[in-house]
Amino acid sequence: MAFPGRVLLSAPLRLGASLFLMLALAGWWLSTLGAPEATLLLRDRHGQFLAEVTAAPDDELGYWPLRELPPRVVAATLVAEDRRFWQHPGVDPLAIARALGQNLSRGKRASGASTIAMQVARMQHPGSRTYWRKMVEMFAALTLTARNGRTVVIEQYLRLAPYGHRIHGIVYAARRYLAKPVEDLSWAETAFLAAIPQAPAHMDPYRESGRARARQRARRILAALHGQGSLDAEEYDLAQRQLEMLAIPPLPHRRPEALHLVERFREWALSPDVRRTLQGQIDTTIDLDLQATVEQMARDTVDGLERRGVGNAAVLVVDRATNEVRAAIGSANYFDKRHAGAFDYTRVMRSPGSTLKPFLFAYALERGVITPATILDDIQRAPSDIINADEAFLGPMLPRVALANSRNVPAANMLALIGLDNGYAFLRRLGLHDGNLRPQHFGLGLSIGAMPVTLERLVRAYTTLAREGVFGDLVWYRGQPFAAPQRLLSEETARQVSLFLADPMARLPSFPRMGPSEFPFPVALKTGTSSRYRDALTIAYSTRYVVGVWLGHPDHRPMSRLTAYHSAATLAHDVLSYLHRDQGDGLEDLQFPPPEGFRAERICALSGRRATPACDHVVLEWFRPGQEPVEPCSVHVQLAVDSRDGRLASVQTPPSFAQVRSFVDLPPRYAAWAAAAGLQRPPRDISALGGRTVVAAAVPDGDTPLVWPPAGAKVPQLRLVAPDGGQTIVRDPEAPQARSTLALRVVVDPPVEQVVWYVDDKPFRLADYPYTARWPLAAGAHTFQARLPLEDIRSRTIRVTVQ
Repeated sequence: MAFPGRVLLSAPLRLGASLFLMLALAGWWLSTLGAPEATLLLRDRHGQFLAEVTAAPDDELGYWPLRELPPRVVAATLVAEDRRFWQHPGVDPLAIARALGQNLSRGKRASGASTIAMQVARMQHPGSRTYWRKMVEMFAALTLTARNGRTVVIEQYLRLAPYGHRIHGIVYAARRYLAKPVEDLSWAETAFLAAIPQAPAHMDPYRESGRARARQRARRILAALHGQGSLDAEEYDLAQRQLEMLAIPPLPHRRPEALHLVERFREWALSPDVRRTLQGQIDTTIDLDLQATVEQMARDTVDGLERRGVGNAAVLVVDRATNEVRAAIGSANYFDKRHAGAFDYTRVMRSPGSTLKPFLFAYALERGVITPATILDDIQRAPSDIINADEAFLGPMLPRVALANSRNVPAANMLALIGLDNGYAFLRRLGLHDGNLRPQHFGLGLSIGAMPVTLERLVRAYTTLAREGVFGDLVWYRGQPFAAPQRLLSEETARQVSLFLADPMARLPSFPRMGPSEFPFPVALKTGTSSRYRDALTIAYSTRYVVGVWLGHPDHRPMSRLTAYHSAATLAHDVLSYLHRDQGDGLEDLQFPPPEGFRAERICALSGRRATPACDHVVLEWFRPGQEPVEPCSVHVQLAVDSRDGRLASVQTPPSFAQVRSFVDLPPRYAAWAAAAGLQRPPRDISALGGRTVVAAAVPDGDTPLVWPPAGAKVPQLRLVAPDGGQTIVRDPEAPQARSTLALRVVVDPPVEQVVWYVDDKPFRLADYPYTARWPLAAGAHTFQARLPLEDIRSRTIRVTVQ
């Protein structure tokens, strides 16, 4: 039955229309241009092959786009693959006819008819080699050419074509096989590369047989180019000779000591934000030869210290002038599974120990909270029960000496002085943390390593000191985008801290002379050992480099009482000595430059005042003009004493018994420390021979003579410093009774001979100068007070609960 107005198609026509529509749709889909992400070809700063980083499927390589079409490459490629490319619409009817004839005559598939456009469609969407697939590719080729034009099609082919060894694209092939830009290829090199895509596996440039096949086909390509007039006779003759002499450099391999670097760049390649800045050939700042040398040093160090619990090491070497990373050792051995060598320990959060202290001192100097002459106390535990690593106290200390000796107590007190919030905020500006936790989470422990950081962040922060106050990103490759450098410290402050860290005398007594912290050239150095010896770090910088070293065990296992000074500092010394091997003769200036315009002054290490002849420990310190100490030291005094009783000599003391002796008269808060240190107090009583006290034998710098004891003594004031009021103490039931005690300390100003300790308003102990005592712990709530004997002068009362 027929329906008016409709055209009925026969079944064959409907089938043909359907097939055509399917081919058209499939062809349209295959004609969409696309390519995998371009491979990153990593080289070191001297052009040595480092690695290839790819995000393409099956780890295929290359896919570099052409900036422009090199005429030689186009000519050779078309001669080899598609001679009528510029004439046909994407499918070559003559080639199809020729292929059909050859295949029918031989009874098998002996020839293809794929044009450049058809190959592009196939390379973009690989599939089986069937006649149906060939038909789809033909439709795709027609669509490709119509949609994009022939120039775009040849560009896409030259980006996708296979050149063996998983390499795609002639731009990458030129770099990889011939180590040159595609634009610089000779006719011989161009023909050689153009020959490969026809059979990449059989024309392997790294095999002699493959090179021979590629040369044979390249000769035919050159002959065809000469025949069509692309080469004149002279060029053709030269190309043939060059083809025979063509040498392919050996196949480069990734260096095992750089595998952590490769992983770093691989992560960046997969990051959309960073990937946009990474294109094609990446010239890194790494020196591969230095990388290998430093890794071997790290491996030797770990091997030598393994019996003491060291499991791995990490090292960063940064060029001080540019912040470029010269070497980055993520572990001593990437393949050491026993010690988790595949982890990059430059990026692992670990305790920094004492290595954050220089930044707190720098902040305090910058803000005027301290000066180089400020005296910092190291006489008792700091708040939060922070104690020094050696569990000893060194008394009054200058900032230079406190920092160089890495004293925990002055550092914690310093952080309390500048404010926990301020110190934490400054460390964030230095990139040491992201502010995810409140500063109270770490407390004053922030000053001694409570906040974990990575070695990478730590080294970056230290470049601020090395570069005289300017903070900037570490640079890993040429053309790397980075934030504009920021000045976080004045040049004067940064130089001052560098002088502190570079002074070997200031490190005494904690760190001996002539050890791994001393060099025959200027080096500022800070060590850090974390709690229970889990981490050992050293950051050192010279006039050329900043070096960071970490040693430890991957599972945070404590090392065998191994400090950074005896481990990480030794490795840092080896690295810097190698980097400065041209300065090993010790003829260089051993000091960093002082702050510009500052003047050096001799000051007393105990008082921070202008040194006098009586001072036995003098430090040369730098001050801004007008800010240097003016008052002479009054702590060191030289007095005439009667040698018979050690009391002050009088005018009646026979000269043969009058001796001039040096004494240290510290403020009352140092009484307990001074007594423990064996410092001799000035006598306050006149010799039994009677008479008026002798004038001090030594008069500092011509000042007014000292008369001893000073006149105008005031009423003594008693200030309890231990225990802290309001605290609750929990006894350890397993501790011996002799150790279950509470320290009692009081400051008496001016000093007296004795005090009486009262516990629960009852006399407990009569204590001689310096008045310290220990009270056996007893459960319950208790009160403590110090009083002067036979006088109504007393301290405040504090309360402590013992559980």
